[in-house]
Amino acid sequence: MPDEEPIVVVPYDPRWSTEFREMGGLLRGALRETAVRIDHVGSTSVVGLDAKPVIDIQVSVLQLEPDTSFRGPMDELGFVYWPTNVDRSKRFFREPPGARRTHVHVRRAGSFDEQLNLLLRDYLRTHSEACRTYASVKHELATRFRHDRDGYVRAKAATVWSLLSQAHEWLQEVGWQPTASDA
Repeated sequence: MPDEEPIVVVPYDPRWSTEFREMGGLLRGALRETAVRIDHVGSTSVVGLDAKPVIDIQVSVLQLEPDTSFRGPMDELGFVYWPTNVDRSKRFFREPPGARRTHVHVRRAGSFDEQLNLLLRDYLRTHSEACRTYASVKHELATRFRHDRDGYVRAKAATVWSLLSQAHEWLQEVGWQPTASDA
């Protein structure tokens, strides 16, 4: 089903890191020790990488169920929970109504998906050629799938998995470990 909001990939904006720090600080204040980590992930977290202007935040918690430890504080901040999210590895929230577009992915600390997102981010932060390739693919697909978000995501998957394979090789070379939490 076509998405009402067109897909647009824009040049990297240095304000994204500031916007994350502000939002990450709010989340840290509300979630306190419930959040084992709060990280800026996704393309807006990689300096120089063109991206859809959506701040992606990964909140790592000890357990996803019961969700009361994070749902209450997220509700109080005005974040909108998406119970229809089909990805069982996370709980998904959108920005409060009227706020800048933000996606909050709550994942279990130490889980495969939590680590995968941190690994890909760190790999892209240290490999500029991979960033250029990824940006080029995203621009081409944003044009081709401008009003088809699911099509865009599906078409991008092969590139993302290729980058993850490269990131895994890099992990083995350097002994990658996640850095400290961003917020």
